[in-house]
Amino acid sequence: MNTEQAKQLSESALDRLMEALDHGQSEALRLYLAVMAKFHRYSWGNILLIYAQRPDSTHVAGFHSWLRMRRYVRKGEKGIVILAPMVGRKKTEDPELSEDKQTRVFGFRAAHVFDVSQTEGEPLPEFARVQGDPAGYTERMKSFVESQGIALEYDDRIRPARGTSAGGKITLLPGMDAAEEFSVLVHETAHELLHRGDRRKETTHKVRETEAEAVAFVVSSAIGLDTSTSSSDYIQLHSGDKATLAESLAYVQQVAAEILKAVMPGDPAAQLAA
Repeated sequence: MNTEQAKQLSESALDRLMEALDHGQSEALRLYLAVMAKFHRYSWGNILLIYAQRPDSTHVAGFHSWLRMRRYVRKGEKGIVILAPMVGRKKTEDPELSEDKQTRVFGFRAAHVFDVSQTEGEPLPEFARVQGDPAGYTERMKSFVESQGIALEYDDRIRPARGTSAGGKITLLPGMDAAEEFSVLVHETAHELLHRGDRRKETTHKVRETEAEAVAFVVSSAIGLDTSTSSSDYIQLHSGDKATLAESLAYVQQVAAEILKAVMPGDPAAQLAA
């Protein structure tokens, strides 16, 4: 598959998501978000390509990345096509500017990655996961919130809401169980990062709520929390316009990746995104 065919596949996958949402099938987008949770270091477009070709993938890496981990792609396995950026140096007339700092992306090329199920060799390092308890992730999440200049407090008066955000301050309902507290904190943090600028005026309340819940789903899934009981209707992320859906998916991926970088330092999965 060449670069143009990969782009067409990505466009086709987005079309299929649109069609599913048009028919009220929110589960299609939930499956995409589950793939995003596993591959949050990839762009939303490459996540879409993985979703379209091998949605049951768990850990993907390039041929040589697997070799560095002493695993080998089995003969005859078909790679998952993604789009890799081509980066080059930007020419400049100013001799005082270092060329090393004048780099730019000038295109994309088709590249192949393989799921761990397509390889054999030495066992992978253990991946940090939890079962229903966010453990230390909540404290890391609180540290991230503080680093963003966002105040965090608990107040029973917000009931029946579980959390609120008001431009620089997040308030949580005290007494929630650990998993719910983590998820709600991520949800409100997503609002702070996504919806406090011009986008608040450019998006509907339903889209904003669904984007925040999608970020919470991706982050919670990535750290191993059980999200199977989530009842969120991701159809609301779709407003009949493919460009709007693509924009929302891009924002969800960017914010989820930023949060996960903060709460999962030293994650062994980073090796697989190289």
